[in-house]
Amino acid sequence: MTERAPLSRKLSAIAESATLKVDAKAKALKAEGKPVISYAAGEPDFATPQFIVDAAAEALADPANYRYTPAAGLPALREAVAAKTLRDSGLEVSPSQVIVTNGGKQSVYQAFQTVVNPGDEVLLPAPYWTTYPEAIRLADGTPVEVFAGADQDYKVTVEQLEAARTERTTVLVFVSPSNPTGSVYTAEETKAIGEWAVEHGIWIISDEIYQNLTYEGVTATSIVAAVPEVAGQTILVNGVAKTYAMTGWRVGWMVGPADAIKIAGNLQSHLSSNVNNVAQKAAIAALNGPQTEAEQMREAFDRRRRLIVAELSKIEGIRVPNPLGAFYVYPDVQGLLGRTWGGVTPTTSLELADLILEQAEVAVVPGEAFGPSGYLRLSYALGDDQLLEGVQRLQRLFA
Repeated sequence: MTERAPLSRKLSAIAESATLKVDAKAKALKAEGKPVISYAAGEPDFATPQFIVDAAAEALADPANYRYTPAAGLPALREAVAAKTLRDSGLEVSPSQVIVTNGGKQSVYQAFQTVVNPGDEVLLPAPYWTTYPEAIRLADGTPVEVFAGADQDYKVTVEQLEAARTERTTVLVFVSPSNPTGSVYTAEETKAIGEWAVEHGIWIISDEIYQNLTYEGVTATSIVAAVPEVAGQTILVNGVAKTYAMTGWRVGWMVGPADAIKIAGNLQSHLSSNVNNVAQKAAIAALNGPQTEAEQMREAFDRRRRLIVAELSKIEGIRVPNPLGAFYVYPDVQGLLGRTWGGVTPTTSLELADLILEQAEVAVVPGEAFGPSGYLRLSYALGDDQLLEGVQRLQRLFA
């Protein structure tokens, strides 16, 4: 008998999402009855606002939503996304420049497929969201990490980007506010990076999923607002998941130049067709409706942000830059490595995260998921009581 042909080498090389893996492990331990507190998942603990749910319920009663609709999205949602893009990103676009996707993750995947050719190098500021390098490789590109540590508030400079640029560099990933660090580039920093990209004809994929979650009076300046001429070589990716506590509804979008959106639309017509119509109707309500509850969630995140930064900062050996966006804190834990805790001497943040889960029953994501070792990501999008209890367990472990 002839041996079976091999599985896809490309897909076999792709790693599982580290954040989802840690979260799944934490949930499995909880199911066993262990009192695990998880900071792993980037998922708001709030319920989706009721008026959004009501819009979905109304959509369920309309038989038109049981049918195929345009692959690029319902016209009303594309119009709502265009209006939001003007409102929050300062860019006026036609609804035809919008594609509605199954969550922000699909828009990230399609964006790389749209602008990356085999052998292209993609500059990837690190720490980075764990999906970016895998999505780049799936597009036959090569991720080139450009690391900025806690001393730079995890923000890369134009000088670093220029040092990493080669004749094969065609794309830059720009994320502000950042997952995993919560860092927000200033308007001046954003402008400098945008001008550099224009100078060298480099595409930008700008992930703005957290743009409405900023604190201390900070605004997340969109790169297309800072440098309007960069819009012709920029794809914006976004979605309703984080701002409106709609992670499970799976509605995202990509916005970009007409020629790029056309070929991305061709891809989606074969890949997934239209997003669930009921979820799209809910997203229309979210974008066009009152923003009161979204603001209340943002205020709660801000309160939790201040609490977790203050409490983590009490642990000797942990350095905690102040995150001004998203709902993550990204402490530098190199001061805890090489020391013995509970009979164990971790030398990497991966080993440290295992120790924390085993001895404190707290789940965190190690820095290896996002770039170099020596860091941990903690999401503070969980209940106030659990948030404090988890950090207090860390304080006791590392006392």
